[in-house]
Amino acid sequence: MKKLLIMCGSGIATSTVVAGKVKEWLKENGYQDRVQVFQSKVAEEVNRIDDYDVVITTTVVPDKIKDKVIKGLPLLTGMGLDDLWAELKSQLGE
Repeated sequence: MKKLLIMCGSGIATSTVVAGKVKEWLKENGYQDRVQVFQSKVAEEVNRIDDYDVVITTTVVPDKIKDKVIKGLPLLTGMGLDDLWAELKSQLGE
């Protein structure tokens, strides 16, 4: 099972919105039984980032982890969603 982390600055506000949309997408695309979703804040996860297969964030992350992170802003703005879903699908191994 893949581990997907959704994080924001506080681990509460925007990550909750994003988590809801991602969970809905996972269900609609048949991933709900193959992906475990976690939600947190950047400060708590920056040193544990390798524990996750995929990371989506709505906030700035340190340069050392940028290559593992999908920028989640399209999930809040609606702009660039197709690219985000394609990147997520790729990260999940599809």
